Amino acid sequence: MSIAPQPADEPEAGPMTEYYSPYHHFTANEWAKFRADTPLTLTSDEIARLRSLDDPINIDEVRQIYLSLSRLLSTHVEASQQLFRQRNRFLSLPDVSKTPFIIGVAGSVAVGKSTTARVLKELLARWPSSPKVDLITTDGFLYPNAVLQREGLMQRKGFPESYDIGQILRFLSAIKAGELNVKAPQYSHLTYDVLPDAHTLVDRPDILIFEGINVLQSRPLPADGKIVPIVSDFFDFSIYIDADEEQIHQWYVQRFMKLRETAFRDPTSFFKKYAAIDADAALAVAEGLWENINLKNLRQNIIPTRPRADIILRKSRNHFIEKVSLRKL
Repeated sequence: MSIAPQPADEPEAGPMTEYYSPYHHFTANEWAKFRADTPLTLTSDEIARLRSLDDPINIDEVRQIYLSLSRLLSTHVEASQQLFRQRNRFLSLPDVSKTPFIIGVAGSVAVGKSTTARVLKELLARWPSSPKVDLITTDGFLYPNAVLQREGLMQRKGFPESYDIGQILRFLSAIKAGELNVKAPQYSHLTYDVLPDAHTLVDRPDILIFEGINVLQSRPLPADGKIVPIVSDFFDFSIYIDADEEQIHQWYVQRFMKLRETAFRDPTSFFKKYAAIDADAALAVAEGLWENINLKNLRQNIIPTRPRADIILRKSRNHFIEKVSLRKL
């Protein structure tokens, strides 16, 4: 294990900072060794289908990073289920065989959360035990555009206050309770809005991956000491996808310009107006959206949640993961 370079806002690495750090730090090559005999169950074609626009993840990165992560998660799931059974026996509760294991995936826009979540879902579902793995994103839990417009929040879409946190908490509570066919609202990136009366049914998964930019958000402690749940209270494990701010900025703008040539050209797209303007004007729009919305959200709300993650996957300029930080036990 080496002492890898720290993110820019952390103290410079050294023997003392490593001693006091709550994380073990590994280079990608060091992390790859923890794969052991975990089999690679995805093909190059499947990985290409799972990756998001502009994310160059390939089979080598899956082998180097995600197989070790899959093996680690396997141990956590097994330990969690064992503890659940022992706790039930201790409390003389009915013999329920399992409780869903929930994995939170957080990070900025354009950093690759969706790719990570989809690849993990496929890898975990192919364990020898064939667990049922579901993936839900927080997009569907945004307030509808009509509500955001009424409340003056359209320019803060994606900020914590733009989500129906009560609905998220009720959803996760129902999942943890093992309820049947729990409804998760659906979202359309084409129309840029929640789909009315459209839901995904989540029926007692073994593992649920819950992905979104602000899923590790905390909230002020109540002065009266009453219990105030937060989203991450329901997580058994959490992942933060990290990269330099300027790099995320570049990825966001590149993605916007590519979408302008593809999805934005759909007549039903919320962003169709950006396909009709010239490239320079579109670039100015992308920069404005980054500066006025996404960068502010990143600095104010997303980056501050990074230290709450169980594991931080740090990306390099080429979008590949170069460092893994695993929280110490």
